[in-house]
Amino acid sequence: MPLKNCARKKLSREEAKDLDVKIGFMEGVVRRDPAFVEALQILGDDYTRRGKFVAGLKVDEQLSQLRPDDPSVQYNLACSYSLTGNFNQAIAALEQALNLGFDDFKWLARDPDLTGLRQHPLYKNIRAKVRKMKARKA
Repeated sequence: MPLKNCARKKLSREEAKDLDVKIGFMEGVVRRDPAFVEALQILGDDYTRRGKFVAGLKVDEQLSQLRPDDPSVQYNLACSYSLTGNFNQAIAALEQALNLGFDDFKWLARDPDLTGLRQHPLYKNIRAKVRKMKARKA
């Protein structure tokens, strides 16, 4: 599963309108098939790009139920928790992603969705875990 790349740039009015149409379409697809993982992934990403972080979080929570052992799903869930200010839950989801094998440490260090989380005191535990994982890989 691809990671969210939802660095929030200001959307033009036309881009926002197009994204709203796409969201409406994907909502219809997901209503018909709530377990359609690829449609959920697109919908969650689009919600986040549109700034609808709570809706994106709900989709990521649904995906985490469908794919509990997917490190990218857990990572994206951590991003959604971070974007909604749920930092303790974001830390837990990020630790789970790392435990499941998430290893894109460069992206983790610069992902704009995690900016607020990186300021949280518990994030030091993530940094320590990443250092240990890097040492094992070396």
